[in-house]
Amino acid sequence: MGLIKAAVGAVGSTLHDQWKEAIRCDNMPNDVLMVKKTTSNGVISNGSTVIVGPGQCAIIYDNGRIIDASAEEGVYTFDSSSTPSLFAGQFGGMFKEMWQRFTYNGATAKQQAVYFFNIKEILDNKFGTPAPVPYKDWGHPIMNARTNSYIAMSVEVKCFGKYTFRIVDPFQFMSQIAGTADIYRKADLVEQMRSEVIGAFSNVMNSLGSDKYKIEVLELPNKTDEIKQIMDENVFDEPIRKRGIALVSFIVESLTLDDKSKEKIDNYEIGGDAYQQQGVMTGAYANAVQNAASNSNGAANGFMGIGMMNMASGGVFGGIAAGNGAQPMQPQAQAAAQAQAPVQTPAQAPVEAPVASQNSTNTTSWKCPKCGAENTGKFCSECGEKRQEGKVCTKCGNKLAENSKFCPECGTKVE
Repeated sequence: MGLIKAAVGAVGSTLHDQWKEAIRCDNMPNDVLMVKKTTSNGVISNGSTVIVGPGQCAIIYDNGRIIDASAEEGVYTFDSSSTPSLFAGQFGGMFKEMWQRFTYNGATAKQQAVYFFNIKEILDNKFGTPAPVPYKDWGHPIMNARTNSYIAMSVEVKCFGKYTFRIVDPFQFMSQIAGTADIYRKADLVEQMRSEVIGAFSNVMNSLGSDKYKIEVLELPNKTDEIKQIMDENVFDEPIRKRGIALVSFIVESLTLDDKSKEKIDNYEIGGDAYQQQGVMTGAYANAVQNAASNSNGAANGFMGIGMMNMASGGVFGGIAAGNGAQPMQPQAQAAAQAQAPVQTPAQAPVEAPVASQNSTNTTSWKCPKCGAENTGKFCSECGEKRQEGKVCTKCGNKLAENSKFCPECGTKVE
């Protein structure tokens, strides 16, 4: 038994009106994916007419098996005495392959029916990421101090858009999800598909932010072709394909950065090279701290080096370590800070002077009686103690009489 094409041409021809009791599905809008049609007694009698409309696929179902099918628009006569005669249209090869081995989960049908499938592109299916998705933004690269190379800025985005799909394997679609329902609508499937589309899109985003593509985050809405290509090449939509469905198009309509990512990009755009260098300084500071902690010569020496590095950088490392991302002080700011600084007295700030030897002919060195440091000026360079008036011992700092030739305390000869 099977279908025999009764006429050539569109369903809307004059032959359409000759079969008022024909089995057909006149209305298959965008939200209807499959419709079951049969006769009043559930038996398709010999010579019955089956009309396949534009964008439709008709499958003849008899006692749990597929006996014929057509995805070619036209009018057909059902011949119960013949073997499958058509298997026409874009699924012809698939029809032949499935004919002898297809059953619906081993079930036995109690009636014959024609199942009509909507094989047009199903439009206007929305998707959106429920939470921000991580993305590597190569539009704002940052220097990595450890590798001396640029890395992408880490941001998080929400994406919203639309996709379209089409039933490409009616047999698979029927056996996997639709079954022998009287009608199967898009609403029965779209929520599950939305979750799977978001999962596939997240995988695509990981690829777009990789070293291979290096797509800027703000350019994602313009990368429709690349998104579909990556999805097809990596079969990210495999769960959808297993149902006999294929994604046709994928469009990102809007993209939103979370607040933290917006701040990162704004600082990058305003700071320019200085922001990029922060990545270098932060990495260098972290390495220095780690090395200082493990320094076999003593952590104090290591952290002394960090202090010198911090002073050399204008305090920027200290600012970064504190988490405030401080930048080096500009010359104008330094001048203003110095002008506002209080003037220190000698007692508050020791006077530093070059240390001269005891053999110097121009100056006489003296030893501070308080801390023992060698000095030549009026104040001790270590503790700020004022030099005693009059003649003092150059060795112990003891005050001497003007006519003393030797120190009465330590016996040092007075020069």
